[in-house]
Amino acid sequence: MAFTSKHRMARISPTKARPVIDMIRGKSVEEASVILQMSKRRAAVLIKAVLDAAVANADQAEANVRRLVVTQATVDSGPTMKRFQPKDRGRAHSILKRTSHITVAVDTK
Repeated sequence: MAFTSKHRMARISPTKARPVIDMIRGKSVEEASVILQMSKRRAAVLIKAVLDAAVANADQAEANVRRLVVTQATVDSGPTMKRFQPKDRGRAHSILKRTSHITVAVDTK
């Protein structure tokens, strides 16, 4: 039985979070946690929180936490907030503030 945790509307671009999530897919929970702690990317903090929540869900259901493996880890794009930056001569440039939906599922080996 897989234990899933999600962080919806995370204020980070999916293209910045996907390389970090690719590093932990298929790894054991302990190894994935160490990888995320040592990573310098900002997405690692958000993904580690989601991973810890999935492990807590598994622990709540009395699963063996030592044997957990990251089975599914995805970053999907969420809604985009559209803002405008005023420029010279009355022009405006659009700014797209992208969000992500981070999903991590763990299961026993």
